[in-house]
Amino acid sequence: MSKGLGNIMKQAQLMQQKMARMQEELAQRTVEASAGGGMVTAVANGKQQLVSLKIEKDVVDPDDIDMLQDLVLAAVNEAIKKSQDMVQEEMGKITGGLNIPGMF
Repeated sequence: MSKGLGNIMKQAQLMQQKMARMQEELAQRTVEASAGGGMVTAVANGKQQLVSLKIEKDVVDPDDIDMLQDLVLAAVNEAIKKSQDMVQEEMGKITGGLNIPGMF
């Protein structure tokens, strides 16, 4: 193995270790999104998992379940998108903006 290839492999391993640490850290961080003027609030972590959902009593109307469902979907989808953006931004700091498929 040439010296140059060995250095590249070493750098790749270091980057992989940094990314693994970052993924662990991001799993602990959360982002929040709301819909309906704050009537529904969703919180997701850096693993794109929903960790909490808050629904205000005033938005619960048995005669309009469709509106509540739409608000929940909007809040959850926005929280997941914010989580993905957070992960991409933080991982981009490690990879220098290089998109490595399957890494995050």
